[in-house]
Amino acid sequence: MTEADSQVPRILDEDGDRHDHVRRFPDIISQVKDSYADLRPAERRVADVVLDDVKYAVDASNAALAQRAGVSEPTVTRFCRAIGCDGVRDFKLKLAQSLVVGALYLSTKPQPSNGDSGMPFWNAVFGEARRALQEAERQIDPGQLQKAAELIAKARQVTVFGLGGSSSALAQETQYRLFRYGITISAQCDPYLMRMTASTLKPGDVVIAISATGRTREVIEAVELAKHYRADAICVTAPDTELTRVCDVRLTMAVPEYPDTLKPTASRYAFLAAIDLLAVASAYKLDGPARETVRRIKYNAQIHRTGKEMEPLGD
Repeated sequence: MTEADSQVPRILDEDGDRHDHVRRFPDIISQVKDSYADLRPAERRVADVVLDDVKYAVDASNAALAQRAGVSEPTVTRFCRAIGCDGVRDFKLKLAQSLVVGALYLSTKPQPSNGDSGMPFWNAVFGEARRALQEAERQIDPGQLQKAAELIAKARQVTVFGLGGSSSALAQETQYRLFRYGITISAQCDPYLMRMTASTLKPGDVVIAISATGRTREVIEAVELAKHYRADAICVTAPDTELTRVCDVRLTMAVPEYPDTLKPTASRYAFLAAIDLLAVASAYKLDGPARETVRRIKYNAQIHRTGKEMEPLGD
């Protein structure tokens, strides 16, 4: 990497993927919204037209935009400058960029359909969760699951790597699932700690790498480092990705997302199912020692509780 390359801004997305940007574009849609109260009444009419249909505003001529807003063409130019642009051309360029990045987020909310009690997200959440679990059941390879369980059951220690919003939470969940069977395990969700932890690993240790995309560079590099020190690697990720190519065992699934930007990603249900399968399969490999560890945990947790009802056995 050259010195110039090192100056390029680096951004992490919600799954931890890193993107290099030579040029940064401002979020012009937010600028329009944030500046709205300070605009003149005629300029607000232009803003209303833009926010109501961003794609139209990108494609329309200056005259057409002015006509729809009921203002003069110079007013459109003044609006563009009022929100921090050099003029109409600069505004259109930045608006087009915002549309490319966030078109889905600008769509209006879906209309209620029959049977959703006025809550269109109801069926989306439950339906997508069911579909994600079905896809996980269909796509996860039982043979790969057994191999993963064998590695975990005989491991000296296990470490889990996950970066970003969903994958870091899944890494923590993996730790919570496996420690109760007496497995020495830790979860790392910081890229530097992942590299540091990978540097301490030895033959007989196991890494579990979690990434929804399989492209998270920091996770891939940490796994490669762990492999350099002869640790075994398991991944829970999308199929046919760079992460799968550096791991020994692969639990993969592809779950298309429902186009509702306000709904949490359904793929995490599939990943949670994979983690539960991995935990239970490992426990069955350990068998007696795992049952005894769970018994001890449950006994010492339960004696501090009041009432007669047992908590869920697995927790």
